[in-house]
Amino acid sequence: RVLDRLSDSPALILSELCEPLAANAMAVALFGDVLGRTGWARSDIYRWFTEPASRDIYPRDDHDRQGRALVASLRVAYGRSGASSRAGALVAALSLESSEFVDLWAEHEVARRFADHKTLLHPEVGPIELDCQALFTEDQTQSLLVLTAAPEDTEARARLDLLRVVGVQAFDA
Repeated sequence: RVLDRLSDSPALILSELCEPLAANAMAVALFGDVLGRTGWARSDIYRWFTEPASRDIYPRDDHDRQGRALVASLRVAYGRSGASSRAGALVAALSLESSEFVDLWAEHEVARRFADHKTLLHPEVGPIELDCQALFTEDQTQSLLVLTAAPEDTEARARLDLLRVVGVQAFDA
C-alpha cells in the first residue's frame, strides 16, 4: 500500500538479492524495465558485475562505492541464508564470472544500507541528486527503496518532475 501511494518519487520493492519485485511508474522511468528481466539478470548485484552497461546510471567516480555496497549487502543475505541458498548460488555464479566480485568478496565487508545520497544519470533528464531510504520487512528479506529529492534541492525536484513527464510519454509510445 505504501508503494501504491508514492507517485511523485521513484520507489521499488527489492528482494535481499536486489531483485525488483514491484516498482512504481517513476522507478520504471528512472531505471527502465526493472520487472521484465529473468534469471540472475533480475539481480542488480549480478548485472553490476556482469553487464558493464548497468553501471551507466551512476557517475564513474561512484562505481567503486556502489560495487562495495552491493557486495556488502549480498554478504548480509549470504550470512543469513548460507552457502546452499539462492544467495550462495549468486555468490558462486559471480565468482565464476567476475574477478572484481571475487576481490570484493574476499574483503568480507558486511553492511546493509538504510539511507544513502547518490547521483543517478538519466539519458534524457541528466544527473539527479537523490536521497535513498530503505524500509525493510521484519525478516529483512525485502525492502522498499524510496528515492526523493532533498526539500531544498529545487533542481533535483525539477528533474524528477521532468522524469515523470518523460516516463509517461515513453509509456504511451
